[in-house]
Amino acid sequence: MAQRKHLDDFLCGRIIGRLECGRIQLEVSEELGIAQSVISRLWQRFQDDVTAKRNRRNTASDLSRQLSSATGTIVSRQTVNRRLGHNGLYARRPGRCVPLTATHCRLRLTWSREHALWTPQQWSCVMFSDESRFSLQSNSRRTLIWTAPGTRYHQENTIERHRYGGAGLLVWGGIILGSRTDLHVQSVTMTGHIYRDVILEQHVHLFRGALGAEFLFMDDNARPPPRANIVDECLQLEDITRMDWPAYSPDLNPIEHV
Repeated sequence: MAQRKHLDDFLCGRIIGRLECGRIQLEVSEELGIAQSVISRLWQRFQDDVTAKRNRRNTASDLSRQLSSATGTIVSRQTVNRRLGHNGLYARRPGRCVPLTATHCRLRLTWSREHALWTPQQWSCVMFSDESRFSLQSNSRRTLIWTAPGTRYHQENTIERHRYGGAGLLVWGGIILGSRTDLHVQSVTMTGHIYRDVILEQHVHLFRGALGAEFLFMDDNARPPPRANIVDECLQLEDITRMDWPAYSPDLNPIEHV
């Protein structure tokens, strides 16, 4: 009769490997001297874990129905939640990321290498800015996925989303070492004239005057109006240097973490 023994990670791997190769549980039980009931429970836990990881957007109710259909065993949604929790998987909102092409990745890497050896003094002259739009309507399409702690931004746990879309409030702000701008909030569309008269003249211009010619303005490659001709002319007139910045790189911008 097979004897019970402690199943370490290596032994679990041997069991799962044999079963994935098509061996039946009874054969594995006799070969390794482990009770078939133990092997059966290990295989079931492995199947549950793999199902959740491969289909991370399945709800606990979905997984419960799939298990019932496949095995005839009725398991509650609460039991599914507990079992996945024991295996380190929890229902969390997926991380958001922007869609990247091979060109985006290459330019991001080049920029990072060019600035890897910058000194704190050089970085202290850079103003990082960003604008965000906030919807005034609730989001009824909330999505949860199964993730393990510390893996939110792994590729399988993220969803791609373009940064802009929909109406709402627009908030702009800038930070620089030891200081920051006031937040600018508006409900109307940001035009080139507003960007020049409010963002540049009332906020950025003050820091350019304080820091001098070493000042760099990072506008996060924001879409027009920040890239409109009227804005470019103002930057040239005020002698404000725009920092080169790779497209689709919000994760490189420290203001995203403020």
